[in-house]
Amino acid sequence: MRLKMRRNRMRAHHPLALSAAAAALLMGCGGSSDAALPQLSAATPATLQSCATLASSLALPDTRITSAEQVPAGPLTLQGVTTQAPAHCLVKGKMKERTGPVDGASYAIGFEMRLPVEWNGRFLHQANGGLDGSVVLALGSVSGGAPVAPGLVQGFAVLSSDAGHGAPTPFFGVDPQARLDYGYQAVGTLTPMAKNLIKSAYGKAPDRSYLAGCSNGGRHAMVGASRYAEQYDGILAGNPGFHLPKAATTQLWKAQQYAKVSTKDASGLPDLTTAVSPAEFKLISSKIVAKCDALDGATDGQVNDVAACQTAFNLQTDVPTCTGARDGSCITSEQKGVLASIFAGPKNSKGEAQYAGTWWDPGVAGANFASWHFGAPATRDAGAVAFIFTSPPSSVAAFTAIPGMQYALNFSMETDYPKMFATNTTYTESPWSYMTPPNETDLSTLKNRGAKMIVFHGVADGVFSPMDTANWMDRLQANHSGKADAFARLFLVPGMNHCSGGPATDQFDMLAPLVAWVEQGKAPDSVTAKARGAGANVVNTELPASWSANRTRPLCVYPKVARYNGTGDVESASSFSCK
Repeated sequence: MRLKMRRNRMRAHHPLALSAAAAALLMGCGGSSDAALPQLSAATPATLQSCATLASSLALPDTRITSAEQVPAGPLTLQGVTTQAPAHCLVKGKMKERTGPVDGASYAIGFEMRLPVEWNGRFLHQANGGLDGSVVLALGSVSGGAPVAPGLVQGFAVLSSDAGHGAPTPFFGVDPQARLDYGYQAVGTLTPMAKNLIKSAYGKAPDRSYLAGCSNGGRHAMVGASRYAEQYDGILAGNPGFHLPKAATTQLWKAQQYAKVSTKDASGLPDLTTAVSPAEFKLISSKIVAKCDALDGATDGQVNDVAACQTAFNLQTDVPTCTGARDGSCITSEQKGVLASIFAGPKNSKGEAQYAGTWWDPGVAGANFASWHFGAPATRDAGAVAFIFTSPPSSVAAFTAIPGMQYALNFSMETDYPKMFATNTTYTESPWSYMTPPNETDLSTLKNRGAKMIVFHGVADGVFSPMDTANWMDRLQANHSGKADAFARLFLVPGMNHCSGGPATDQFDMLAPLVAWVEQGKAPDSVTAKARGAGANVVNTELPASWSANRTRPLCVYPKVARYNGTGDVESASSFSCK
């Protein structure tokens, strides 16, 4: 169910405005209540039987184990975060090695698995982000900013892969099979192999299996919930780009809008960073806080009531309009027009939405938000659209002949955008088909076998619209007679940018609550999140100075909001309730 609301003189969809009454109405739809869902049993631990012999003893289809080595307990570092990992067996290998018929390049699904000596009986498929193309350390860091309890530390056997191509560039998109592997088939190919390898290592298959990731990894997880629900008991999808072709083309469209108010660089192309300066985004953020901070009952520099904020804040009237030079204390009327268009989202010539819009949130001042709006269209999205999300793909020669920014500016939302739905005799499945979850609002297979799904999304994500994710949850609820929260729950993270960062309590563990829900039937009504202030394992430098370094907040099941109880320390989650 969607509620239309007016925001900054634009009409936009705000799924967060689904009221309690509307939710109750949904609960009354759909006929008789579902029978009780199956309760899956808890995993039981086991001890690693062998490591060194795995490479020589395994005979798995289309699989070559290249190494198996014992790793003693000690530190592992991933993206600047050092974790004390338990003793484990590190297995590396390749699947489906082949030569591409179009470009003659070598392809394979590269992977590594880390198998703890003391195993908790669970398998965690760590779905990676971006363009994939590298085997990220299989630590199981799948939840929030600088997670404190990665999967390997919790005792999971963890799998990581490159999703079928060996470089984090988009050029694999010329290969038809590499496209499919990136979209969904690598997950389908790896899963039975990983379970068989675990069985060989421990003498039993995993009792419970989980698929988790953020960004493109969140997309992998959501696709897995639709395509491979019989293989996984728990799905954890963070900031999911589950409509990635639309999000990526929208990035190019954003570049075209920002170009209208940008100055040109030495090459004559627009420098998008001049469209809205950090000081100007900080000004907008401060005005959002001024209008929306108290809507949740606490004046604490944090906006929890996202839906109410969309009507309370008005870009046109709440942010001063420049009458002179841009000095960070105002923005021009032209900038307001561009921002209003971007936050509303793209529409075609018929007025039809081509992707969801963006919410007003204090996190728009985050560095990560700006990087997705200003840098990524030329450096990442242009290539992804040209080679992965268009059929047929561009040629390498044609694409590299012009700057990525020029490609973005040349892209037509009328004539090029529809190519994500196209096929031909070489590329027989469309980018939209292989990149997105089929029947995304019908998760009956997952539901009926007792599996569970948690989705989280930063409200100030600069690339994948949290509004799109909330829209999906509304439609999922409607399709399951208002009872989808029996197996799938969404948690919005106020202030958080893409997977982490921004003025947010962005350090949380969603994996442990998912396990408790799957194996013990303990459905999470809230998850406690912490600010990464001074003393954190990785400090978030974008936290407001007025916040306590250890501020905590409850993340609430959508559409509930963390509201202040009226008394108690505003720095403590215990002073807030989900209502």
